[in-house]
Amino acid sequence: MDFPEFFEKYWPLLALGLWFAHKSWNSKRVIALLPELKKNGAIFVDVRSVGEFANGNAPGTINIPLNELGNRLREIPKSSPVVLCCASGTRSGMAKLLLRSKGYRKVHNIGTWSKLLG
Repeated sequence: MDFPEFFEKYWPLLALGLWFAHKSWNSKRVIALLPELKKNGAIFVDVRSVGEFANGNAPGTINIPLNELGNRLREIPKSSPVVLCCASGTRSGMAKLLLRSKGYRKVHNIGTWSKLLG
């Protein structure tokens, strides 16, 4: 099987692999930035549901569920860096897109909330 045939047959798996690789790389990048983000007064927002947040959360995070985020933007100053988290990184990725569309420029998606623990 040559490359074009391989690509045509397996492109969905390749795309999925690239997506997971990007999520992992981005999360590691944000973890490396945490000391500077904290020094610059970052706001840590967990966009999981209230129930998920109650079952476990990272100290210092505020809970604004994704479905409420659009109505609660006033709780997040545009002047501060924002670090978003959730259970897997998907909802926090959507939250990042929403915040960016509303004029927030210093927005970071760390992925899972447990990465803020250590």
